[in-house]
Order: sequence, then structure tokens, then C-alpha cells
Amino acid sequence: MIRLMVGLGNPGAEYDGTRHNAGFWFIDKVARQLKVPLAPDRAYFGMASRANRPNGPLWLLEPMTFMNLSGKSVSALARFFKIAPDEILVAHDDLDLAPGHMKMKFGGSHAGHNGLRDIQAQLGTGDFWRLRLGIGHPGIKSEVSGYVLRRPPVSERMAVDECITQALGVLDLLIDGPMDRAMMKIHARPAPPKPPAAQRPPTLSAVASAIAKVPGLHDSAKTSSAPSGTDAPPAAKPAH
Repeated sequence: MIRLMVGLGNPGAEYDGTRHNAGFWFIDKVARQLKVPLAPDRAYFGMASRANRPNGPLWLLEPMTFMNLSGKSVSALARFFKIAPDEILVAHDDLDLAPGHMKMKFGGSHAGHNGLRDIQAQLGTGDFWRLRLGIGHPGIKSEVSGYVLRRPPVSERMAVDECITQALGVLDLLIDGPMDRAMMKIHARPAPPKPPAAQRPPTLSAVASAIAKVPGLHDSAKTSSAPSGTDAPPAAKPAH
């Protein structure tokens, strides 16, 4: 069961919509779906909201500490409400997945992600859930810093949004479990669209039937083949 959902990103208008803020995009949509608007909370160094659910409250959090200090915000809220690391899900951008792909996992390393690195350091463990939202890789390691802080093209943003929509479709499972079922739904790829059926040429009977239905066509054919009623003059006899 998840008691705290965290989305990672950087605060401020200059970072709004950048790839590194994919975690914010996810939490924004969760808050809208649950109808619990995020509000500044200085005690937890971020934007937070609480959703009261049948199995207990769920907290949503967007750290406003900048990415490298995300753990300061997460640990403050988790410790105050005695939320265990395995009751936390962190949504974040992932360079190793292409836009339009996402993965869910429990535990593991921070894989160079500074937000995960600080959360792991502040909690004292990496044993928390992660929702990895693919943003793609620039292809050159030295370009990563600039890449994650730029806004993606519309097509890539739409691909990430489609993943978030898919995750929202199984939100109850993400929160209440069982987590293995939630992972199966998250990792499921939509079936490709079926190709259109091949067009077969019409049969002769179908063509004849269609011709017969053309108004006036049958009558005009009869008229053209009927005798005119006027006898042709007899051929002249050759002169002897």
C-alpha cells in the first residue's frame, strides 16, 4: 500500500514543462483526479495535499527544494507521519527509457538521478517504489544536463502524457495494491491497431446487380434494340 506519492522536478517558471519535471506532471494529474489541490506547505518544503481514502490517507508531494535536495522534503513528511520507505512511490524522469515508455520497480540504485540519490541518502535506503517515465537520451553523456532542463517537442510530451494517463487508469491499484498487479498494468503495452481489411474486386454478379439498379438504363437498352417500324426501301435492281 502506498501512503505517499512524490513527483520530482524543479520549481520555478523557467523549469516549467522541462523534461526533468516529468514527476511533477504525474502528481499534478493525480491531484486533479483525486480532487485534492496541491498547496504550499513549509513544514515539508514543497507542494502537498492529502486525499482521505477508505484504507487511510494518501499524501501527494512535489518538493520545492530543487532536484538535488528532494530528500529533504520527502524525509520531512515521511518521518512526521511515520511512513515507511516501502509505502512511498516516487515518479521521476528516466533517460534510459524512450518517450512513451514507463516502468515501475521497487528498490535499486539511483542510476545517477540526483533526486533519487538525495531521497535515498535522506531515507537511509533505496527500498521505495519508483515510477520511471521515459524521456529519452540525447545520445551524448555531456549533453544530458542541458537535455533534461529543456522542454521536449510536442510529440514527446504527448508520449509522456499518454503514459501518465495509462498509470492514472490503474491509480487504485498503485495506491492500494496488490503491487504486482499494478506493475503488470503499468508494463502492459497497448495492442497495435489492426490493419484495414484488404479490398477484394467485385464479382461479375455484383456488377450486373449494380447495373440493373441504375434508373432508366434497362429501358433505354430495350429501345435501342427494338425495330423502328419504318420499312427500308427495296434495294434497286441492277440494270441489264
